[in-house]
Amino acid sequence: MAAERKDKVFMAKLAEEMGRYEDMVGHMKDIIAMESDEGLSIEERSLLSVAYKNVIGARRASWRVTYGLEQRYKGESKEDLVKLTGEYRKTIENELIKFCAEVLDLVDNRLYPKATAAEYKVFYLKMKGDCYRYQAEIYTSADGKKDITENAQKAYEAAEEIAKLELKTTDPTRLGLTLNFSVFLYEILNQQQRACQVAKESFEGAMNDLQEKDGSYDDTTMILQSMRDNLILWTNQDSSDDDDEDTQEKKKEPSKKQEEKDSKEDAKDGGDDKKE
Repeated sequence: MAAERKDKVFMAKLAEEMGRYEDMVGHMKDIIAMESDEGLSIEERSLLSVAYKNVIGARRASWRVTYGLEQRYKGESKEDLVKLTGEYRKTIENELIKFCAEVLDLVDNRLYPKATAAEYKVFYLKMKGDCYRYQAEIYTSADGKKDITENAQKAYEAAEEIAKLELKTTDPTRLGLTLNFSVFLYEILNQQQRACQVAKESFEGAMNDLQEKDGSYDDTTMILQSMRDNLILWTNQDSSDDDDEDTQEKKKEPSKKQEEKDSKEDAKDGGDDKKE
């Protein structure tokens, strides 16, 4: 069993190098299926996160492009193209929802129940919040969005409660959680003031406690940079909105460095994405 598990880890890494992330997902699911009282190692957990972030991230990017084209065609009254792009968008949505559902099932039934360390619990709850948030992003109407949004908030807040009690202010997993939670507050709940407050408090707390000799220094500073970028972007956005009499009709510009790069564990994945 140990040799088979080692082989699966190797194949997951190989699939990552080849950019074959769906294969990578398959290998990681095989590893999780191998019963172990200890759950995933840090390396295995990292590989799982990278695999799903890439398969889901590709669909998130495709959805945005397709949705944008669909709206453009609507504005141009090209109903035939609206129909075609709308059907394709739905296909992408179904794929995104499928992969998110897989993550949620793995976290709820396989991973979180075996997590004993606080850092592991926070990591898995953040994964859960992220997947609900990804689904909330693709709902273009209020139908069905409310429950998903509430589930995302519950997961993030449960993770935040553990992180504040058990993890250092400079812990990369805690900071990554705060970064993604603040994005959720800003872009999904439209709670811009709270999002800035949450990010600002976390940023200042970590900066006050940051020590260069800390083993996670590079990971921490990388996430803090993204957090600072978001705060600058959001502050500028809010200022421009205050000066714009049509602000209620404008949609908030998404964060360019919206989500965490997930520190050392997910460094190769480069973050959830760099748009948003």
